[in-house]
Amino acid sequence: MNKKIVINKRVKGQSREELAQLSKTELIDKIVQLEAYNFQLKNLLQKKLSEADKNNSEYAAVLRGADGDELPNKVVSETVKDVPKNKDKQRKFNWASAHQRHVLMKITYFGWDYQGFACQEDSADTIEGYLFRALERTCLIESRATSNYHRCGRTDKEVSAFCQVISINLRSKHSPDTQMKPESLNTEIDYCSLLNRVLPKNIQCVSWMPLRNPDYSARFDCISRTYRYYFPKGDLDIDSMQQACQLLVCHGDFRNFCKMDVHNGVTNYMRNLQHAEIRPCDNTERQLEQNSGYIMYYLEIKANAFLWHQIRCIMAVLLLVGQKNEQPSIITKLLDVGSNPCKPQYTPAIGLPLNLFHCEFRSHSTRQSNLPNLSQIAIVESESESQSDLTNWVYSEENLQKLIENVQSEWTQFSVKCTMIRNVLVQLEALLEQNFKTPQIQAQAMLLQDAAKPRQYQPLLQRKRCESLENRIDHFVKKQRLLVKSDTTTETSKSETAEY
Repeated sequence: MNKKIVINKRVKGQSREELAQLSKTELIDKIVQLEAYNFQLKNLLQKKLSEADKNNSEYAAVLRGADGDELPNKVVSETVKDVPKNKDKQRKFNWASAHQRHVLMKITYFGWDYQGFACQEDSADTIEGYLFRALERTCLIESRATSNYHRCGRTDKEVSAFCQVISINLRSKHSPDTQMKPESLNTEIDYCSLLNRVLPKNIQCVSWMPLRNPDYSARFDCISRTYRYYFPKGDLDIDSMQQACQLLVCHGDFRNFCKMDVHNGVTNYMRNLQHAEIRPCDNTERQLEQNSGYIMYYLEIKANAFLWHQIRCIMAVLLLVGQKNEQPSIITKLLDVGSNPCKPQYTPAIGLPLNLFHCEFRSHSTRQSNLPNLSQIAIVESESESQSDLTNWVYSEENLQKLIENVQSEWTQFSVKCTMIRNVLVQLEALLEQNFKTPQIQAQAMLLQDAAKPRQYQPLLQRKRCESLENRIDHFVKKQRLLVKSDTTTETSKSETAEY
């Protein structure tokens, strides 16, 4: 194919010249429409804000009307009252005299209480939202726009991470020419401890790494991401799932194992899946019977990058294989996009058990410098082929101790609940066996399939199909959302193409 699909970057709104051509009636209609839309967005934002955010003075101005009147909401009025009168008189941090250094930060979080990692327009309850509020509150950054920020992975709602990594410029005690010296690293700001004091207990910084190259990116310089998806054995055939996993390891087109994002310019669904395996969780087999449905397993899957909902779709198909509704060979058939260009309709597995477990990074960044205001010394150092852009992770003993205490609190809370539920199950199962002699129920994995269980199973390849990739591209080209360009034309910049 000698054509390239790119997003049509149209100017949002109309220019002043175009507005001047409109009649008075058309202008009034447009103003009424925009005011109604603005009012709708404010109401939506108000519903999505958490209680902590509603009491934050930063949102008070956002929730006021354009004419200065507040929306008819008690919370907003209370928020305005809570704004300190001397807030404007507080001394602002002098960023002109501050030093900065470029770092990687490793963050762990349990995502079941949040709306995903990335910031969203209609919700402040995201991990990234809490993280940037903490970074600004501790004066480690001036703003997100000026922080040279990149994230390694964009996890969905309820998805957790043991090893989420970001790259960012943070305030430093030391000048650029001395930042990499051992004494400077030993006396640097304790970034993790400082942030963890103001972050929620289920979002915590684990460590940070000083970088020699100010252009190093947690997103573009990450060479592999490893996820784990935890699940109980239930009635699943683990051996069949393991056979299916072996068929996934390939460089192939995974359009039938993801949610297509064509309208954002994603038209390449080739991915290099490097590893996929089902493993038992530690200690569970020693505590439970070999054939117990309560034994916990996890799918460990590794690739250079993943598509939208790719792992959840893969897990949904693996669950069908484990339930013996499909043969392991269904993986090969779905990867054959020549024979099956349209994805069968099925629901992805739930996001709660998914965890971004590990990330690997290349030693030298592939990006070119476009940040002249940062340390030129660091750039010179990174040009040496013998010296990696990466250094060692910096840990704080005190921070790790507090982090372990926080995670132990989470473990205690959920272990107590788990033990109580398990005791109820033991009693209920004993009652069922004594009174009705019913075979043992193994429905532990049923929750993972976020869909109603049909009375009669319909094989995947016999189900209704989604639209093909080509049809979707044609649809958005006609709507002028996408443009078709020849490969012989000038290469499109990264900012014009959608990339995950």
